[in-house]
Amino acid sequence: MSADRIDVQVEHRHTPPPADKKHPNTCPKCGSHYRDDELAATLWVCGHCGHHFPMRARDRIAWYADPGSFQEEAADVRSEDPLDFFDLRPYSERLAEAELNTGQGEAIVTGQATLDGRPVELAVMDFAFMGGSMGSAVGEKFSRACDAAAARGTPLIAVPSSGGARMQEGILSLMQLPKTVCAVEDLHDARVPMVTVMSHPTTAGVLASFASLGDVTIAEPGALIAFTGPRVVQQTTREKLPDDFGLAEQNLRFGHLDAIVPRPEQREYLARVLRLFP
Repeated sequence: MSADRIDVQVEHRHTPPPADKKHPNTCPKCGSHYRDDELAATLWVCGHCGHHFPMRARDRIAWYADPGSFQEEAADVRSEDPLDFFDLRPYSERLAEAELNTGQGEAIVTGQATLDGRPVELAVMDFAFMGGSMGSAVGEKFSRACDAAAARGTPLIAVPSSGGARMQEGILSLMQLPKTVCAVEDLHDARVPMVTVMSHPTTAGVLASFASLGDVTIAEPGALIAFTGPRVVQQTTREKLPDDFGLAEQNLRFGHLDAIVPRPEQREYLARVLRLFP
């Protein structure tokens, strides 16, 4: 009788990628290949099938904001490591690596700008920074954006893209849910609107907090909008799920969204929505 075998997986930064790993600019739907400049010219949308690739926060801000109008705020807010968290690597090392790879200090970029000549406050998340996870710094930056919008009386445009709360900060991360909800409530008390553009993915704690509280809520085609993904739900319930489970199209059908707006049409749509508010 053979001895039990124990498989141990060790993370190694120099491990070669799998031979069948696809280029990140390969469309998962139609298999088309693109250069970065080709995708940038189409706002990171596949020209053949319309698949929406992830869009970096600063690229989206450059698309929404009038040229030269964006002024970043709270850029110095950074996450700390209050728990001295360590899994395969220290949390502080993961933060430093994420900042080095993305050029951003956190998973959200906030600031004031104008869109079609109208002043707005922008709060745009970036999935490239640790899966867009929401820790203390993300919650603080979003809350400050709400405060700034309320003080100036300018609409807030929020673009969530997140896998949920950041586990490395434990309960401090989970406390960002009520914190951001209260910030949006203060914004509503000041009679200042919030428009939410849900991008892929908008899940877990971010969906359960501020992402669901917009006065107008739209989404990009095919975006996953669910507390957890279909694979986890299917394994838990052991039931066959619809093909569009948790996607923007199903959420629109159930009345959770006001519209699904392709990325190239979003700027004009947002400008039209802003004109509805005094």
